[in-house]
Amino acid sequence: MGAAFFYHLTDGPAEELLPQLLKLAGKQGWRVEIRGRAARAMDRLDAALWRMGPPESFLPHGRAGGPHEAAQPILLTAEGEAAPGVPCVICLDGAEAQAEEVQAAERVCILFDGFDEAAVQAARGQWKRLTGAGCAAQYWAQQDGRWTKKAEG
Repeated sequence: MGAAFFYHLTDGPAEELLPQLLKLAGKQGWRVEIRGRAARAMDRLDAALWRMGPPESFLPHGRAGGPHEAAQPILLTAEGEAAPGVPCVICLDGAEAQAEEVQAAERVCILFDGFDEAAVQAARGQWKRLTGAGCAAQYWAQQDGRWTKKAEG
């Protein structure tokens, strides 16, 4: 049974944390779904991942519905484009994770902007729904440039 990890971003955007999370998932041998709310936002993330970092740090990825979708180690989806059976799901921009996904996955990461009150409220709602359904969860916040675990449920 997996767990939901909530990441409260205050030191930078999700795009700065993503490479770290993706590398950690890769070390575990996990295939990853990065889920956003809108296809356009995922198209922008797709383009950003191609430009991110030096060539040796490239993170192989593709869009849901694209060629070789099943072979992509990192699959970018918008809500409604699920990648069933993926061990790690990363939710951005208020994208939702369901309790069944958390229980079936190794890890579900929910990244949210700490300066966006609507994003904070949405994350609180997701925390309540997931922990209320019996999912394990951890809440991490950026503090002085480091990650600090603030709560566990």
